[in-house]
Amino acid sequence: MKGKLSHELEVNVPAGQAWELYGTIKLVKLVEKEYDTVEEIEVVEGDGGVGTILHIKFKPGTPGFAGYKEKFIEIDNKKQVRVTDVVEGGYLDVGFTLFRVIFEIIEKGSDSCIIKSTIEYELREEAAANASFVSIDTVAKIAEISKNYLLNNRD
Repeated sequence: MKGKLSHELEVNVPAGQAWELYGTIKLVKLVEKEYDTVEEIEVVEGDGGVGTILHIKFKPGTPGFAGYKEKFIEIDNKKQVRVTDVVEGGYLDVGFTLFRVIFEIIEKGSDSCIIKSTIEYELREEAAANASFVSIDTVAKIAEISKNYLLNNRD
């Protein structure tokens, strides 16, 4: 079984400024600081570029998973796209064979852009009921946190 969910949020900052956040480790630091259910994001390997592995740990009592590891598999500075796959734990423990998050910064004008967040997933047929674990809410909240940060820290 395959699925895909997307969310778009317009932000009144230049696309380049948004990409400075999304295309770097800065987004990880911001999420760790501002996302209320995240306990810690540990950089297991890498420096924020392709191949970087993060261990995301959630606060006790957070519904869902205690944590999981994800890997940056693509960072395209020209297209302003970052692709991250879960590589250990979390979704993979409940029948998912792929859980991918794609962040894309789309230029809308000289002082405006769209943060497009997409979740792509695949899971084994016998685990199809676990598709309900997938929610766009997490990436939508990350986009809102990012928007607030970007608007308060304009170039």
